[in-house]
Amino acid sequence: MHDGFIRVAAATPQVRVADCEFNAAAAIGMMKKAADLGCGVLVLPELCLTAYTCSDLFLQDTLLDGAEAALKRVAEESAGTKLLTFVGLPFRARGKLYNCAAAVFDGRVLGLVPKTHIPNYSEFYEARHFSPAPADNLTVTVCGSEVILGTHQLFTCSTMKELVIGAEICEDLWVPSPPSQAHALAGATLLVNLSASDEVVLKDRYRRMLVASHSARLCAGYIYAAAGEGESTTDLVFSGHDLIAENGTVLAESKRFETGLIYSELDISRLMYERRHLTTYPACDPTGYARVYFDLYAGHTALSRPVSAFPFVPPEADEREHRCEEICTMQALGLKKRIAHSAARTAVVGVSGGLDSALALLVAVRAFDMLGRPRADVVAVTMPGFGTTGRTYENAVSLARLLGVTLREVNIGDAVRLHFKDIGHDENNFDVVYENCQARERTQVLMDIANQSGGLVVGTGDLSELALGWATYNGDHMSMYSVNVSIPKTLVRYLIAHEAEKSEDALRALLDDVLDTPVSPELLPAENGQIAQKTEDIVGPYELHDFFLYYVVRWGFSPRKIYRLAQIAFDGQYDAQILLHWMKVFYKRFFAQQFKRSCLPDGPKVGSVTLSPRGDWRMPSDACAALWLDQLEKM
Repeated sequence: MHDGFIRVAAATPQVRVADCEFNAAAAIGMMKKAADLGCGVLVLPELCLTAYTCSDLFLQDTLLDGAEAALKRVAEESAGTKLLTFVGLPFRARGKLYNCAAAVFDGRVLGLVPKTHIPNYSEFYEARHFSPAPADNLTVTVCGSEVILGTHQLFTCSTMKELVIGAEICEDLWVPSPPSQAHALAGATLLVNLSASDEVVLKDRYRRMLVASHSARLCAGYIYAAAGEGESTTDLVFSGHDLIAENGTVLAESKRFETGLIYSELDISRLMYERRHLTTYPACDPTGYARVYFDLYAGHTALSRPVSAFPFVPPEADEREHRCEEICTMQALGLKKRIAHSAARTAVVGVSGGLDSALALLVAVRAFDMLGRPRADVVAVTMPGFGTTGRTYENAVSLARLLGVTLREVNIGDAVRLHFKDIGHDENNFDVVYENCQARERTQVLMDIANQSGGLVVGTGDLSELALGWATYNGDHMSMYSVNVSIPKTLVRYLIAHEAEKSEDALRALLDDVLDTPVSPELLPAENGQIAQKTEDIVGPYELHDFFLYYVVRWGFSPRKIYRLAQIAFDGQYDAQILLHWMKVFYKRFFAQQFKRSCLPDGPKVGSVTLSPRGDWRMPSDACAALWLDQLEKM
């Protein structure tokens, strides 16, 4: 439960129709398995203590008595497990029969939640046997104890206060206003559904979409457990399609037409962050709801859910290709609008032969193609300096020629040396003055060529550089429109690879070489013709910084939690001390360099993380990193 994680499970046991003793034993078997796996919550299917397909046998006292006896046995077997289990059964109260979810914990029944929406169409005829949930909570006696029977109750963990659970049953999810919607607005962060949804062709796709989208809309976890093998097949087939979702993402899914258990970990603190972040998400209003408390062990939750080392990059090839094309289109559309609005005759791009400028030039070409303008109106400017190598120079020149844009070359060496003389700087002193003079000279060249040609300077800097402040203030930090401003370095690589894949052989080979070139500002003299200044040797691996950035900005995670996730994501690649070292570097630079982000040029947001001071990230330039660094020092 540390860091807000809780392991949960959904299970489909084999049942026998109307054999309550067998079904209780099957439920208990799943409980023991879930407990052994370290789960805190288990959800079993609708009416699983009797089976869903008992039909008119539901009106028989013998079956109903057997169901209560089975519930008592399940409750007794739960003693000492510290596992909250939801199990389905029919229950009599006030002369009516209700289709209920019983919450069972540590030897007792905590409460009964009846089904609200009783389907009576097509293959369903539940209204023949069951009544809808009463409007108000009732007090009933079950297994010798008084508990609430009603939909207005939330099961709340006293040892993890943000874990609040609301229950609904099958059809309740499929209606326009599910009970879980009210549960979430009352404070539930985890929603459970005990289901007996029969299977028809393509229904699994709709069910998966419904569970995922509902969890996203409510910023909640959602556990869906479905009836399966053993149900009567007189008219229907049940597949046991179990799902665990969190805020729109399906974390675990069972194979259909099999019995068994699936599990994953829900990140409750992440859900709470998202609710706080979304100002349109209403404040919690628990009016009319009863709270029923239970206490899980406040121990360490091992993680089985995947933690990607590249959170900005989709792991599946098809989705990655789609994402890359969409992002490049969005970048180009942003620039297209700015060019058209400003009546700019040209777009001026500084090209270095590196990743970022290559992407910016590709985007500019796409924008001018969209405008129906000649590519010659895109001006690529290469500006060799003291650290420029033959490889990057040739790549910059060749890229411009292959794309059919106008190429201009301005060697900045003499201008920078004159500036050194003006300010009294020793050319052999390779300090920050030596580096930044070159960066600012290049920006001046670009701005003046833009004025000459009636154009706009297109910025090339990316999101990762902005996070670390790896840009010269009023140098490459500045432009008239910055197309890469919300693209992290790890994603830049995939965007260029995507463009390479679509290109003719010569351009593809060139872009592949750009991808293989070490990332460098090339501001220090080359050594034997090779790049001497490698960015990642100085500030650290971009793959690590992008990982840190994603969880700091998108989810507001603590350093301790990010460090834990990083150890999982980069296991076998970086040891713990290396991760800790670069995390400290990240936080120090991220806080210290905010002043550069407070005055960024315009640029399009394309993903969920951006550092624009006009949008997603507003931070004082003099904020202190002490709390964050102190947590890392204690790791």
